[in-house]
Amino acid sequence: MNQRLFDAMEASPVIAAVKDFNGLEKCCAVEDVKVVFILFGDICNIGGIVKRIQEAGKIAMVHVDLIAGLDSREVSVDFIKEQTGADGIISTKQGLIRRGMELGMYTVLRIFVLDSLSLRNVDGLDHQYVGAKPDCMEILPGVMPKIIRRICRKSRIPVIAGGLITDKEDVIGALSAGAIAVSSTNYDVWEM
Repeated sequence: MNQRLFDAMEASPVIAAVKDFNGLEKCCAVEDVKVVFILFGDICNIGGIVKRIQEAGKIAMVHVDLIAGLDSREVSVDFIKEQTGADGIISTKQGLIRRGMELGMYTVLRIFVLDSLSLRNVDGLDHQYVGAKPDCMEILPGVMPKIIRRICRKSRIPVIAGGLITDKEDVIGALSAGAIAVSSTNYDVWEM
């Protein structure tokens, strides 16, 4: 994993996931938040959103799948890199993650673990990458310490627990299970 990203998550393992402009302003005001996952925006305003986060001294990670006006082709990652200057991307699509890595961006592969089949796919993830793997994988929902622990034991890719993280108990459970960080849209969690 890229050292700057790792250091930021180690210094503050709670990642602010923002889904609107209100959340954007709130996360920028929380000093302890070092990394921000951008879960909203469109091709017209994403540059300004990224700029606001970076001006607050935080790492801006754009969930490229959720930006209106972009599609699932690699050129979307090029757009985010060239037109916004974002530090990194989040995606559920391995091709976009690969492109982000080629462009020197931080990368987070978002994975939903909904059943035993999706868990088996995560277990084999390390073998799917030849010469390139994401800096981290975000496992959702993040309130499954037993599953997080299993994934952390089997994978060399650092794990972020995301989704449904709502209180200190959830944060401690995920971190104790081996996650390096948690992501949450909950303002109270950001200020812990």
